[in-house]
Amino acid sequence: MTDTVTICECFARDGLQHEPAFVPTATKVGLLEMFAGAGFRRVEATSYSHPRWVPAFADASEVLAGVTHRPRVAFKATCPNPRAVERALADLELGVGAEELSLLVSASESHTRKNLRSTREEQWRRVEEMTSLADGRFRLVGVVSVAFGCPFEGRIDPGRVADDVARFVGLGADAVTLGDTTGVATPGDVTRLFTRLEREHPGLPVVAHFHNTRGTAVANAVAALEAGCRHFDSALGGVGGHPSKIGYGAGLTGNVCTEDLVSLFEAMGVDTGLDLDA
Repeated sequence: MTDTVTICECFARDGLQHEPAFVPTATKVGLLEMFAGAGFRRVEATSYSHPRWVPAFADASEVLAGVTHRPRVAFKATCPNPRAVERALADLELGVGAEELSLLVSASESHTRKNLRSTREEQWRRVEEMTSLADGRFRLVGVVSVAFGCPFEGRIDPGRVADDVARFVGLGADAVTLGDTTGVATPGDVTRLFTRLEREHPGLPVVAHFHNTRGTAVANAVAALEAGCRHFDSALGGVGGHPSKIGYGAGLTGNVCTEDLVSLFEAMGVDTGLDLDA
């Protein structure tokens, strides 16, 4: 039987959040429609971050209202706090809401303070409130940022990441994403952590989200695949790669490139279900 994977296209959110110029709403909607037409079953559409902090997504509701919501395609929105979930619920009531929400934590205290302006425990309390507010109306994806290394603290204890994953599972998350936010993971790191999580949470969709800072994103994706991972994030052209308010210095080259990931997986006999020429 042919292996199959699910790739979430992140261009419209993670790819655009650092762009200095605002991308018109109609352009974003056109991109999302193109991604859905190419066969992506999961598409990162926008973020409900406050426009003061992330102005690129001041039009989150308008974007979600503009796309065609269809069976077998889940549009995902990032929610950093309870107010964001309230906005997602309001859009859902209007019939134009996201199908999935990403709920964020960082594996390091320093990154949490800089990216989410809170402590880790404060953010976890927010996540608990967010899951309660969501009340089963969305597919929830827990996201652990800097899961392999932090730009401010260095190496991250895999045990802490495993604890964060378990905490998300306990709160009812449907999937958990491991973010190699600064692209420091090695294939060995990836193999060990994904193997551990498969053992501790059999059947849990653990999403691999790699950045290509050191040119290792594709190698890390293959390591995750061989460790049992079947869910991946990527961005067309390898764009994006860091939070809108934090720069990580020279060498940052974005998310793992969708075209590279799809080409390699298909050459390995892994079915992505995608037609990038569509």
